This record gives sequence, C-alpha cells and structure tokens, in this order.
Amino acid sequence: MTASALLLACLLDAVVGDPRWLPHPVRLMGRCAAWYERTVRLVTQEPAGLRMAGLALAIGLPIGAWAAGWGLIRLAGLVHPLAATGAEILLAYTTLAARDLADHAASVLRALNAGRLDRAREALSHIVGRDTEALPEGEIVRATVETIAESTADGVVAPLLYLALGGAPLALAFKAISTLDSMVGHRDERYRDFGWGSARLDDAANWMPARLAACLLVLAGGLVQFSADLLARAWSIVRRDAGKHESPNSGWPEAAMAGVLHVQLGGRNVYEGMVIERPRLGDPGQALRASHIRQALILMATASVLAAALAAGVRVA
Repeated sequence: MTASALLLACLLDAVVGDPRWLPHPVRLMGRCAAWYERTVRLVTQEPAGLRMAGLALAIGLPIGAWAAGWGLIRLAGLVHPLAATGAEILLAYTTLAARDLADHAASVLRALNAGRLDRAREALSHIVGRDTEALPEGEIVRATVETIAESTADGVVAPLLYLALGGAPLALAFKAISTLDSMVGHRDERYRDFGWGSARLDDAANWMPARLAACLLVLAGGLVQFSADLLARAWSIVRRDAGKHESPNSGWPEAAMAGVLHVQLGGRNVYEGMVIERPRLGDPGQALRASHIRQALILMATASVLAAALAAGVRVA
C-alpha cells in the first residue's frame, strides 16, 4: 500500500465516516462470529470444548479476513492496476473509525450543551458497555472521554499501524481481532472459556498501538497548547498510572488523556447492575465538564493526524 493510498483512506474516513446503509466488513465479521458461536454451543457446553472452539475462532476469523482482503485486491488487479489501488483504499477506509467515534461523542456533547441528560445518556449507550441510565453529567463526561482515549488507540492508531505494516489485508485481520474481543472477549461466566483466545489475541495486537497512542496523545497535547511543561506533566502521569489498569493496554491512552486534560479518569462503573471499581488515572485536578469532551476530540484529531503522517512515512520508507 502506497503512502498516498493510505492518506486517501484517511481522508475518506474523515469525510464519509461509517454510514449505516453502507456494507461494512466489521458487520459481516460480527455476523459470522455470531453464527459460529451459536453453532458451537449446540455441539458442546464443556469448558475445554468451548475454549478450543473459541481459540479456533480467534485464529480463523482474522486469517479469513486477511485472505478475503488480499483476494479482493488481487481480483481487482486482474481488471486494472488502478482498480486494485481503489479496492485497497476502500478496504483500508473501512478499518478506520475516527469519524464515527467523533460523531458519536459529538452527539453526547450536543445533548449535554442542550441540558438534555436523557439524550446524552442514550447517545452514550451507543459507545460504552456500562449502564448509562442514571449517570450524572460528570460521569457521562468521564465515560465519553475514556472512550475517546481508548478508541484513539484501537480505532485509529492500531489500524493505521497495521496499514503501514501490511496494507489493508493486515488491517482487516486486526479489525477481526478487535471485533471478536468486543463480542466475546469478556470475563463473565458465558465467555470465560469461549472468549479466552479472542481476549488474549486482542491484548497482543493492541500492545504496541496502545503505547504509541499514549505517546501521540501527549505530543498532541503539547502541540495544541504549545506547552512543554504540559507535555512533561502528562508523560509523568502516563508513566505513573498506565500500569494501574487491569487491562495491559487501556490504561495507556486513558492515562495520557487524563494527564493532558488535567482530570482524573477511572472509578466506579456499573455493568448490567454489577459494580466494578476501575483504578484512578491522573490527578484530581479539574472537575469533569462537557467542555472536556470537546478538548478530548481535538486531542484525538491531532493524534490521528500525527499517526497518519507516521504511517505514511513508514510506507514511503
């Protein structure tokens, strides 16, 4: 994949986003995974059988996504070399999620600015897994900012990294891994065995992107605010707090966002009525308010531009 093709895919994502009427590989991956799970559970409910079947899915779906992407590009190339380039740009575009994330977060922000907490909670429910029905404004903001931070890593930086390393087929394989983690990579009783392989593979695939995203968010903060002191303070927060999170990856972009915004993230979350205490990331500086969502979106956009430039530079090299 050329640097220009990669940048065109980024531009397409920024302009078009993810309209629901447009066929999307991730939705196809989700349907395939759901069908496979239903079939497996008809055959076995034993922990060992579920773990083996889940591991097969964790390996098989990314391989299938890579092969499908590679095959489509090759088929397009039989028509014309430009068709192959166009196919890879379109496939690469589907792996990026910056515009879709920004649109969802902006919906939460607009509802908060309008004083409509009910609409803000409903909009938030589309991008987080936690219960949102009773969240006050500060908790709505925290959930949104945390999601922007984490999605900067796995929805923008990670696909760009894999596009730089292996083009659209490798980025599609990553999206398959990420999709499986969101569907079955949970620690509850239902998915403890079936989702084990997907969760572990997602941890591995996001290890480098999460750390790169943290660096880019801190750098973005320094550039946006023209402050070397902010950059140093935010990086000290990352070094201190990133490892506190139970996830090997989520703490990195979240700690970076907390450090740059001078807020504290983490705390009490409720999932289907179950209370889970997340580690506190960042110092208790400013109280969370709606304007922090706008600032987080600016940081995400700046970090995304930096990541795109870095990915294009890798392709040129």
